[in-house]
Amino acid sequence: MKAVVCTKYGPPEVLQIQQVLKPIPTHNQILVKIVATTVNSGDVRVRSLDVKGFMKVIIRLVLGISKPRKAILGTVFSGVVETVGHKVSTFKVGDRVFGMTGFNFGTHAEYIAVNQNSNVLEMPDNATFHEAAAIVFGGQTAIYFLDKAKITDTPGKKILIIGATGSVGTAAIQIAKYHNADITAVCSSRGHKLVVELGVTNIICYDKEDFTKQAERFDIIFDAVGISNKKQCKKLLRANGIYLNVNKYASETVQQLQVLKELFKKNALNAVIDKTFSMDEVIEAHRYVETGRKKGNVVLKICE
Repeated sequence: MKAVVCTKYGPPEVLQIQQVLKPIPTHNQILVKIVATTVNSGDVRVRSLDVKGFMKVIIRLVLGISKPRKAILGTVFSGVVETVGHKVSTFKVGDRVFGMTGFNFGTHAEYIAVNQNSNVLEMPDNATFHEAAAIVFGGQTAIYFLDKAKITDTPGKKILIIGATGSVGTAAIQIAKYHNADITAVCSSRGHKLVVELGVTNIICYDKEDFTKQAERFDIIFDAVGISNKKQCKKLLRANGIYLNVNKYASETVQQLQVLKELFKKNALNAVIDKTFSMDEVIEAHRYVETGRKKGNVVLKICE
């Protein structure tokens, strides 16, 4: 099968399309023919080893010294079940599924074998493969942090979302809106139109004003791109307010996928797709994501 292989840490050009062995599912696994995946900020960070100071040593120990041990990057997928192991009872051949693989990576390839009890579900009936892949990374991350902030406890919580036009930010807006939060979004002037389309009227364009100097106070501040710190934002918090930063690891669960599926089925969560690239254009996709200018998600098309 064809796969995108990260040959070493470095610029996008370290990525190569190579022929690798097609995985053979074990008794509890399903083999998924991948239709779509995404290139997100996490993929770019791993490929480029974009971490500072001593953390670079830690990350090398975790992911691989000179190159990623898991050479096929990518953490989300949508596709069709091609074969199933003899002990699989949850899925059948032909099922349309979507999921996430976390630090196991492996989705920038034509096929992947995953355990039937891992983070994989049947796709929403009303979703295309591109949409199903696009809602996973940002949606899962947003759910994790907004759950930590207890956004469901009290309707009308005031939330400031920093970096509102990325994959995490656009998902966070929609999920917070679903829970009747009072949303203020921080984005660039270029992202203003998208945020309005997502239903937000309170918008701070950071290239025109300093969002840290607002008189408003918030119950939740969620930095969806990791550009701030708690000290900068402390005066914007109400008493007992919560500051969250996407730089912390967001653990993944199948329950998060279930929430995303239900929200999408209710049209409460839409897939925000900026650009779509073919597998052969993966270098261009990485270059684009690395600019920091993407709006929502960048989809990588694996097959038709």
